[in-house]
This record gives sequence, structure tokens and C-alpha cells, in this order.
Amino acid sequence: MTGGEVRVGAKVDAALWRTAFTLVLGTFMATLDSTIVSVGIDALADRFDASVTDIQWVGTAYLLAVVAAVPASGWLVDRFGGRRTWVVAVGVFLVGSVLCACAWSLPSLVAFRVVQGLAGGLLPPTGQALLARAAGRDRIGRVLGVVAVVPLLSPVLGPLAGGSILGVADWPWLFYVNLPIGVAAILLARRTVPVCPRAEGRTPFDVRGALLLSPGLAVLVFGLTGFDRTLPPAVAGAAVLVGLGMLAGFVVHGLRTTGAPLIDPRLFTRPPFGVAALALAVLGASVFGTMFLLPLYLQTGGGLSAWETGLLLAPQGLGAAVGSTVVTRVITTVSPRTLVLTGIALVAAGTAPFTQLDQALPDAVIALSLLVRGVGAAMIGAPVMNIVYRRIEPAHLPRAAGALNLLGTVGGSVGTAVLAVVLHGRLAAHGPDVPAAFADTFWWVLGFALVAALGATRLPRPRNTDHEKGSSDA
Repeated sequence: MTGGEVRVGAKVDAALWRTAFTLVLGTFMATLDSTIVSVGIDALADRFDASVTDIQWVGTAYLLAVVAAVPASGWLVDRFGGRRTWVVAVGVFLVGSVLCACAWSLPSLVAFRVVQGLAGGLLPPTGQALLARAAGRDRIGRVLGVVAVVPLLSPVLGPLAGGSILGVADWPWLFYVNLPIGVAAILLARRTVPVCPRAEGRTPFDVRGALLLSPGLAVLVFGLTGFDRTLPPAVAGAAVLVGLGMLAGFVVHGLRTTGAPLIDPRLFTRPPFGVAALALAVLGASVFGTMFLLPLYLQTGGGLSAWETGLLLAPQGLGAAVGSTVVTRVITTVSPRTLVLTGIALVAAGTAPFTQLDQALPDAVIALSLLVRGVGAAMIGAPVMNIVYRRIEPAHLPRAAGALNLLGTVGGSVGTAVLAVVLHGRLAAHGPDVPAAFADTFWWVLGFALVAALGATRLPRPRNTDHEKGSSDA
């Protein structure tokens, strides 16, 4: 729908819910896999006779591959069609999962995790573009209220699922568990996901942009994660500088090229896209940063098992489900800025107690704080994406979805890497006082929320109405 009146909040029929459910399976599988392996680090270290530091590359390789793959999603959808790209990505992800389960050495497992990550990075943006096109501007808000909760649940469910699997089976089942989900998604896609036509004309692939953007992001994240792991500080610092230089080169290229850049830098200068992307990036840093810090604290400082840690983290998933229900009901009648600012305030309120971990917080306080954080996080993602997708022409949805997901992914990965570096420094400063080191680091998480709040004040002020001109959305 490109003109005339847009009916905000039109009824979502069963067919669209079936489409959303199918596409959510792909996103759920990819995001869950990024966390489910974390509880298997010890088992993998024993299997491959490797140090925990070396085994960490199983997770880092997946993360770097996801970051590298996201920018290409828009071009692939334009070139091959949305449903075909999505189904092939699920298929490649399943092949990568089987290969990971059959890995015979640590290098082979890391290589197969790259295969998984390249496919997994395509699934969220491609699925969102397909869903936004199927829903149209009048229904996308209600659907996103439910769909956007999936990435918030995965960091919570991953450790629980991983701990449960390792309780009854060997480590390969951390990867085999993807098979029934992926097969069901492929079978359902042929019945429930509408065919997304390829873009008119064949836009040449932005080779120069791809050589700058994807490797630049991967090198940047590689450098940041290397500060507290295996890399000497000089090497990690050099990697960060090289990554930033490549990203700067991509921005210059994107502004000067006469063709279609992989990600158009100009998108981020058009309100409300820029502030929306900032909000998603900081949300990713806050959510995934907390899900990195808190389980580590509970297991190292609190002495909990992986299963016990997962149970204590579960209230965040419950809060996200509650927040998703609230957003679905009010997203068409409440200002997006009000929803997002309320969500950020709740995230900040739920984070503040963690800055006092050195005061021996009771488990009940931790659980309640996570519940509040979950409600708040769910109130941020869906309204932000709704603002953007309702203002983007259908033909531009794939590249816009790729850009938004890129910022969310980079926010989560870079934010987590920064927090890891901060934690490393605070542990060195505090020595045996581990809770104090984690408490100091959570002040940075709280700072992320404040930065997001500043950006969110620039989001649209007016309430959505039942009749909003499509021309003003474009």
C-alpha cells in the first residue's frame, strides 16, 4: 500500500499468524543457537582436549559469521526473492548443524560454525522483510508485537535448553536439536509464506561495499573480543582500528557510489530511521550484554550450575512475554515514543539493582529485576520496527530490514565485547572481590540505557490514528 489511507491496527487473520509463526521458527532457531552452545563449553573442551579459551572460538566464529552475513540479506532478497532466500538459508543452517554435530576436531567445529552463522545471519532480516510485506502497513504493528519477543527469549531459553540437553545426551545434540525445527520451518514455508517477487531489474552486487562492510564489522568485533581473551593488546587494538577504518571506507563508498550500496548510509540520516536504529543497537547491547554478564556472575560468583542459572534467568523471558502482550494491545493507540521511553525506563530500573551485586542481592531481587527488564525490552523493539516498516515502501523493505538487523546485531556483539573488556579490567582492579567487579560493569549497562533514552526522545511524538495518510509515511 503506497498511497491513500492506511488503516492502522486492522485485524490480523489466521493466515497472517501462520506466516508469522513459520518465519519466527527460523529466527528462533538462529538466535537460540547463538546461546545454547554457551553451556556446553566444558563438554566441548573435554571432547576436543582444548582449553576453555580456545573453545570460546566456537561462539566467536558464529558471531563473526552472523555479523558478516546480515548486510547481504537485502541484495539476496532483491536478487532471488524473499521466500527462496529464507528457505535456502534455513537449509544451509541445517547442513551446518549436522556438520557441527559430526565435527572431528576443534578447527572443523569452528569452520562449521561459520557455515551456521552465515545462514543464521540471513534469517532474522529476511524473515522480517517477508512478514512486513505480508502484513502491510496496517497490520505490521500488531504482528511485530509478538514476533519481536523471540530475540529476547533466546538468551534466556538457550542456557535452559542447553543444560537440559546435556543432562540427557552428549554434546552433538546441541546441534541436532535444530533439525526438527528447521525441517518444520521449510515444510510450513511452502504453504504459509507468500512468494516475494524479485526486484525489477538486476541490481549489481556491491562488491567493493561487501569487501569493506562485512569484513570491517567482523574485524572490529574480533578485535574487541580479543582484548580479554587470546590476543595481545597491541593486536586487538590494531584489529579495532582496521575494522573502524574499513567501516569509514564503506561509508565514503556508500555516499559516493552511483549504484545501490549494500547498506545505504543515507538511511540513517532520514528520521526516524537513524534514532530507531540507535535504539535497537543499544537495546541489543543491553539485553545481550546482561545475558553475558549475569550468567557468568551467577556461575562464578554465585556457584550456581548452568541449569540453576537458567531457572533464575527465566523471569526475563516471562517479562518479555508480558511486555509483548501489552505492546500488541496498545501499539496502534499509544505514541511510539511513549512506549519506547517507558520500555527504556523499565530496563534501566531493572538494571539498577545489578550495580549493587557487591551487596549480596537476594535471588528474589535478581528475579524481579529481570522480570521488569523483560517487560521493558519487549516495549522497545516492536514499536521501533513498526515506525520504520510503516514508513518504508515495500520494494525497500529487504534492505531496510537488513540495516535494522545489522544495527541490532552489531549492538549486541559490540556491546557484549565492550562489557567483557570492562569486566576484565574491573576484575584485575578488584582482585578476589568478584561481585564488586560485576557491579562496576553493570554501571555501563545502565549507561547504555541512558544513551538509548536520549535517542528515543527524537522518535515521532503523535499518536497513531485510525486513518494516517500513506503519503506522509513514505
